Amino acid sequence: MADHRDEPVVVIGLGRFGSALALELTERGTEVLAVDSRPKVVQALSGELTHAVAADCTDMEALRQLGVPDFSKAVVGIGTDIESSILATSLLVELEIEDIWAKAISRQHGRILGRIGAHHVVFPEHDMGERVAHLVSGRMLDYVEVDPNHAIVKLKPPRDLVGVTLRESRVRSRYGLTVVSVKTTDGEYSHATPDTVLNYSDVILVLGRIDDVERFAASN
Repeated sequence: MADHRDEPVVVIGLGRFGSALALELTERGTEVLAVDSRPKVVQALSGELTHAVAADCTDMEALRQLGVPDFSKAVVGIGTDIESSILATSLLVELEIEDIWAKAISRQHGRILGRIGAHHVVFPEHDMGERVAHLVSGRMLDYVEVDPNHAIVKLKPPRDLVGVTLRESRVRSRYGLTVVSVKTTDGEYSHATPDTVLNYSDVILVLGRIDDVERFAASN
């Protein structure tokens, strides 16, 4: 499959999620075509986005006139209007867009988007709520899911990992986790090896299954 990482992206729906995504992509140097049916929303963002257009996102002819079929990546950021979200996604599928991302506001909504052909379904409110819950608990410094079953977390090393090598700590056999990287007091991250010795002041990045990661953090 061709590499489309540097190709432009069409973002449909400029609510909080869609507008934040479009602005972030633009800031990173990605060309963005932002589309929303509300002229006032488009006008408010037109100064920050190169291509912001008011159009009916659920009208096939409108999408064709905007050149949407020429894009390989598209994001449907419509959330609360589930009917429009599903219809816009189905039109992108019909246009044979190669990489379609769609926002869902519920598991049922997400299942429908997946069934009609969205390649990636995201749950921004749920995912952010889960991440913040982990951070508020105070055990983790950061938490990011890398897929539905695995996460990478940033935290201070538990007491039983300090002062011994990672090989001796048997962190992988005891917790089913991998210590990926270590940040020392000098502020630099370095790749963790079996001979790495952790200090109380270090910060570590750990990768593993979510249940194992949570169990590991709870031992801290």
